[in-house]
Amino acid sequence: MITTDFVPGSPCWIDLGSPDVPATTAFYGSVFGWQFQSYTADADAPDAADFGFFKQDGKTVAGIGPLTEEGARSAWMIYFCTPDADATTEAVERSGGTVRVAPMDADGEGRMAQYTDPQGGQFAVWQPGRTRGMEITDQPCSLCWTELYTTDSAAAKQFYGGLFGWETQDMELPGGGGTYSMIVPPGLPPERMHGGLMQLPPDALAPNGGKPYWHPVFAVEDCDATVAKVTSSGGSVQMGPEDAEDVGRLAVCHDPSGAEFVVLAPAAMPTPA
Repeated sequence: MITTDFVPGSPCWIDLGSPDVPATTAFYGSVFGWQFQSYTADADAPDAADFGFFKQDGKTVAGIGPLTEEGARSAWMIYFCTPDADATTEAVERSGGTVRVAPMDADGEGRMAQYTDPQGGQFAVWQPGRTRGMEITDQPCSLCWTELYTTDSAAAKQFYGGLFGWETQDMELPGGGGTYSMIVPPGLPPERMHGGLMQLPPDALAPNGGKPYWHPVFAVEDCDATVAKVTSSGGSVQMGPEDAEDVGRLAVCHDPSGAEFVVLAPAAMPTPA
């Protein structure tokens, strides 16, 4: 489960780079009921109104902004909590990763950096300041799981394990579907699993040009009803809806700009606080 105590190595923030922020906010508003709140700390900056937050019942669930890298595809970025973004950056470089965005302050809200792992998967870290991270998780229409599709699971476990201290637990998928490794922050019990990683061949990673990628999983109360909203709002469905034993009913979706996410009606939906 993903909680908001944000221990080191746990997911603490997600944001989305979009080629059309107004259209994208309308899409997620239709699918999840999220409201968009513009970040206007520097209203004179170019495209300032396009940077903002997704809110669910007044609580922040994610961030959104325009794509800033030339040639970049729309995708969700997952941030993991770190007590020291500069030290994490040094560790990424020592371990064979690449720094895409060097550590930088975010107006006192925190300090962030973005990286690419040795296999090509992009991820980020957040060092909390005034903002610790998301204000709601593991509830309907919020982040409940994170997932890495990679071309080399052993190398990924070594890299991220060395970086964040993650512990993994392997399970064999039914029907010879492969091995799925569940991720736990260091020193925490199995019920604090916050994500998983799975090895896939490059041709199965076509949405990202054959490269590994992370995607978010959002909890929903009704998977089929949510999928209907995805398609009626201009998105598409890559897989599902289908049932996963002891997990729930899920579907892999794309928003209208191609960003991938998963919706999951958990087998046991948490009760909103």
